[in-house]
Amino acid sequence: MTLINGENFDFATTLGNAYFASPIFTASGCASSGKELAQFFPLNQIGAVVTKSVMNKPRHGRPTPRMAETPSGMLNSIGLQGPGIDAFLANDVPWLIEEKARVIVSIAGETVEEYATLARKVRSVAGISALEVNISCPNVENRGLVFACDPEASRRVIDGVRRIIGGDLPIIAKLSPDVTDLPSIAAGVVESGADALALINTVLGMVINVDSMRPHLGGKTGGLSGPAIRPVAVRAIYQVHQALPNVPILGMGGVTSGRDAFELILAGASGVSVGTASFGNPHALIDIQNQLQQLLISKGFTSLKSAIGYAHRTDTP
Repeated sequence: MTLINGENFDFATTLGNAYFASPIFTASGCASSGKELAQFFPLNQIGAVVTKSVMNKPRHGRPTPRMAETPSGMLNSIGLQGPGIDAFLANDVPWLIEEKARVIVSIAGETVEEYATLARKVRSVAGISALEVNISCPNVENRGLVFACDPEASRRVIDGVRRIIGGDLPIIAKLSPDVTDLPSIAAGVVESGADALALINTVLGMVINVDSMRPHLGGKTGGLSGPAIRPVAVRAIYQVHQALPNVPILGMGGVTSGRDAFELILAGASGVSVGTASFGNPHALIDIQNQLQQLLISKGFTSLKSAIGYAHRTDTP
């Protein structure tokens, strides 16, 4: 609870049983483990750092070129490059905890068993607030079909992680928007043990270089992020909140201002992750956080929680 202009305002939010003083988070993959942003503002000033998704073994990622600018956004094809879970837990997480940041560890895998292995290793480390399970990854056991596009595979991953984690950490399932019935997949992972949902991951896209007349990205396809996908995020959050009103949603997708963040909150998000905006403005998270707080107060809200899903109200304007 903070005192602003003589009035109390509660900016806090919760995801599962995890408490966060602010609803503004980094987006997984856009700030690595926070060291780059830490030179611009203290990481304990935002809700939490959501780390880049880490896999069991070190990973080199996809071939270059890996990025391409697009109208109102960008495509990336990084391919989950990273040090592997053991080095990550030994180096990155202790540094974040030393910085007094709230930490949400994001994990990714190619098999159901890999997710379970990662969960087991994360569970042994103190100081982590929540676990994001990024199931927007190809399932090598099912000919490369993305886990989050397969209702049964999604359920198996979350169920396996829940069996390992127990009640120690809230599980946030990160879903793909590239499906025809997102609410049903969301319901399935919640039934399997997810405490919250992360919506949305990037939208699959592609750029062809008209000079070489070949795909521009080394991996051919990539994830579209930035303002171009915000309407997709708003739609996804609105639909899932309507179907599952009691399930917290960490919303993301093209947020560049407090107004953008407010839109996701009104649609049903309990928190907002900021990603691509930080590439152009490393202070974006702090700017958005301040703008959102002032906007909520100007609209007459006394808490963030009272604004969550406000666009769903049934009273006549």
